[in-house]
Amino acid sequence: MSMLAEIDKLKLPRPELFDFHGVQMIHYFTDNWEAVQNFQARPDDILIATYPKAGTTWVSCILDLLYFGQTSPERQTSIPIYERVPFLEMFFPPILSGADQLEKLPTTPRLIKTHFPVQFVPKSFWEQNCRIIYVARNPKDNMVSYFHFDCMNCVEPDPGDWNSFFQRFMEGKMVFGSWYDHVSGWWKKKQTYSNIHYMFFEDLVEDTGREIDKLCSFLGLSPSAEVKQQITGEVQFDNMKKNSMANYSTIPVMNFKISPFMRKGKVGDWKEHLTVAQNEEFDKDFRNKMKEPTLQFRTEI
Repeated sequence: MSMLAEIDKLKLPRPELFDFHGVQMIHYFTDNWEAVQNFQARPDDILIATYPKAGTTWVSCILDLLYFGQTSPERQTSIPIYERVPFLEMFFPPILSGADQLEKLPTTPRLIKTHFPVQFVPKSFWEQNCRIIYVARNPKDNMVSYFHFDCMNCVEPDPGDWNSFFQRFMEGKMVFGSWYDHVSGWWKKKQTYSNIHYMFFEDLVEDTGREIDKLCSFLGLSPSAEVKQQITGEVQFDNMKKNSMANYSTIPVMNFKISPFMRKGKVGDWKEHLTVAQNEEFDKDFRNKMKEPTLQFRTEI
């Protein structure tokens, strides 16, 4: 029996949030804390960091295609993205932990996913001067996407109804903590650590090709125009949503009857969810909490 089938049998209870070094977390991402903190990064590792549901899989697929799409195209159709780009802090027996998966990864550079706030990143990434790509998404769409994700993913805490989730998001009582702290912490780090490429989900939606050009320039890659065009086509949302190696449909802890992992990939879907009163409340809260004047978000394009 496969490990995923084993998990399906477990019928896991929903985990509870708890405070971990000042950040709300669940045990799946803290149980392997010491091993993760002692993880030995290599100078050519590339870390993809995001708050959950901000475009992690999208950027992971783009990087995987940039680095390995030409040399081993079969990866795209035979290996799920979560094995090609392991999730560093994940600890979910009987599946190999993210850190162990990374030790066994045959490809170079290693593409690594994390949702850690900046202060949780293992120190070897900074010591090795690794390149880091951070993706931020406007908070309204991020919140809506996170809500649907928590509804369908049984290894996330119970989301409750939309209204209570909305309040909890503003209070930062989410797995991986406050959205505000996350996007601002990484933005501040970028001021002192030059190897961070900070990008926005909305820019990727607006012009994927342009954002791929910027990524290539950050990573020192120079694919041909034809290859870039091919990658841009492959990572369009509808193509990825249909691709079982990208859309997480092979993981039984996610209930696709409730919602797909890749739902809409749009900018502005929050308008279908927030009431007028909620939107006003959120805007007011945003003005109070967003202390970084240089960090600007677009809630529509």
